[in-house]
Amino acid sequence: MLAAERQATIINLIQENGSVQVDELAKSLQVSPMTIRRDLLKLEENGQIERCHGGAVAKQEMTYADKQTRYTREKSKIAEICSGLVSSGDTVFLDAGTTTYEIARRICNIQGITIVTNDLEIAQIVKNSSAELIVCGGVVQKSTGSMLGYYATQLLKDFRFDVGFFGAASINEKLEVMTPTVDKAFLKREASSRCGKSYLAVDMSKFERQAMVKINCLSDYTGVVTNRVFTPKEQEIIKREKIQIINL
Repeated sequence: MLAAERQATIINLIQENGSVQVDELAKSLQVSPMTIRRDLLKLEENGQIERCHGGAVAKQEMTYADKQTRYTREKSKIAEICSGLVSSGDTVFLDAGTTTYEIARRICNIQGITIVTNDLEIAQIVKNSSAELIVCGGVVQKSTGSMLGYYATQLLKDFRFDVGFFGAASINEKLEVMTPTVDKAFLKREASSRCGKSYLAVDMSKFERQAMVKINCLSDYTGVVTNRVFTPKEQEIIKREKIQIINL
């Protein structure tokens, strides 16, 4: 079994059982404990798992409160640029997240706009503004305040948005947008497909990170608003895929 196949198997076992032990993995996969430890180290470096004594557990998504205290200046600048992409009368989708929260603060009193979101914190801001508000009802992920699942995703099938703004947990070296949660991948993919224009609003900390599920690629968005300084290899992908980068 190749290392990539072995590591995929480990991720699947963690998702099914919540945790794994080094000795048990070594026995079931017929490799040495040292090989398993190297696999776990690689998966941890990619942000896919968290190691613990004697094994590993599923990667826990950062809470909303923790996200709000990180890269606040960068998020504010990104939100300012994004707010300039919204016009009076637009129907806007705002993905769940702290950067889109900052966008909501800046656009919620633009004349005649309608905001659709799957974020409880964003909904609270918009509720107290002049904007029309539609919430994607579904299962609430309490740690992040986002709504997801079958019903939230199904609601989006009836909508068409003028513009949408999206966040991301991780963007890997291939410039693929990733998330640790399957339900979030389905919802984000559905919402972005319903937008006349879609923008990924992400700070530099989201790059060079790997998560379990692919949502889409940077090339699937109208533009990417970021403060990321791209590597030469990334610049090659950007040029080849004709990705529109909007730098701060």
